[in-house]
Amino acid sequence: MDIHKFILKAADITEMPGEKRIHFLNPDAVRINKSLGDAVGLTQLGVHIISVEPGYDTTEYHKHYYEEECIYILAGRATAIIEGERYAVGPGDFLGFPRGMAAHNIVNDGDEILHCLVMGQRLEQDVADYPDKDMRLYRNSGRWDLVKLTDISEPQRIVLPPDEPL
Repeated sequence: MDIHKFILKAADITEMPGEKRIHFLNPDAVRINKSLGDAVGLTQLGVHIISVEPGYDTTEYHKHYYEEECIYILAGRATAIIEGERYAVGPGDFLGFPRGMAAHNIVNDGDEILHCLVMGQRLEQDVADYPDKDMRLYRNSGRWDLVKLTDISEPQRIVLPPDEPL
């Protein structure tokens, strides 16, 4: 077994080019993403170092119903928006979002690049709301379905007495 495939040395991480990613619902959510988890073969846990330029968001304001995620600020200062409230965050701060608990985003309103370690589950199924866009994402076994929250309705149950004719 090649033990080196389980270890990413600091120099290797520094040399990783990363990928520029733009969120599909937020053109202001632009980041350079280095997927550490993918590099060592993780399939159930996403582990990324992201870099966000001043003036950009880390993602679109959202909440997961099944997946948990967390963020550790490595460098830079920003504003975390959690359930509509704004909080200053900086190096050494940790944010954790249990499933179904709180909509969130981080805005780099500082004057330097924001670097974060971002980790989250990779479940086969998840549901995520994007409250500012009035959208809900259903993800199931690789398929993504995006719907407007206002188009979702609760099915009506029809209950009749047992002797009522149909």
